[in-house]
Amino acid sequence: MATYAIGDVQGCFESLLKLLEKCRFDPAGDRLWLVGDLVNRGPRSLDTLRFVRDLGPAAVTVLGNHDLYLLMVAAGSGRRSKGDTLDEILNAPDCADLLDWLRHRLLCHREGEFCMVHAGLLPQWTVARARALAAEVEAALTGPAHQDFLANLWGSEPAAWHEDLQGWPRLRVIVNAMTRMRFCSPAGVMEFKTKGELADAPPGQLPWFEVPGRLSSADVLVIGHWSALGLRIEPNLLALDSGCFWGRHLTAVRLDDRALFQVDCSTCQEGV
Repeated sequence: MATYAIGDVQGCFESLLKLLEKCRFDPAGDRLWLVGDLVNRGPRSLDTLRFVRDLGPAAVTVLGNHDLYLLMVAAGSGRRSKGDTLDEILNAPDCADLLDWLRHRLLCHREGEFCMVHAGLLPQWTVARARALAAEVEAALTGPAHQDFLANLWGSEPAAWHEDLQGWPRLRVIVNAMTRMRFCSPAGVMEFKTKGELADAPPGQLPWFEVPGRLSSADVLVIGHWSALGLRIEPNLLALDSGCFWGRHLTAVRLDDRALFQVDCSTCQEGV
């Protein structure tokens, strides 16, 4: 049995199938870890959702910002972005079932030495603490008040974690760190405007994984989200968003031995 961690698919379904073929993925014995952003921008988000859902326990998926955006839009809470590719999902006969399945995905998954999250963890969180905080969000997203949660999710404030945060601001900080963060200050104040390469870091900001003393550094963080960062393989970091939608590559890493698999995605935007 092998476990393959895969970067952001974003509706590039054909690229996903080619990558799984290259990995010789066998759903009867192997497992997939998907770092989030299954949907949006690419041409076949509906097929991607259906396929991953139908893999059942063979696939572990954490929520990305585009997945949450889909849930917000479907709930009437998110402002539509120009160029999104969600209508096929929203108009599908099984839309309600797919959204219900998506709402029940994890925000953060921990297993052995690995922790998978879409964007990152704030420097003052251990992996155990992050997993407990993720559970708070997951309870809100799957509970009877999930429509209220989605209505209050949008926004970038507060930009830092404080233990005394309560209610929607508390959950919003957790979500923003785990699904949107790239740069933050050494004190963990997040900056959301900059989306470029490491050299583009704003004054006083660092890539979250380079903050000195980060409490999650003893674990291996498996992430996506940051296409400008590209593939980055380090002892305690597997950054797997290698820009599939942008015509670069879709990447898988076999966690058992860190073997690398990639497919070309130069045709992903065709049909968008």
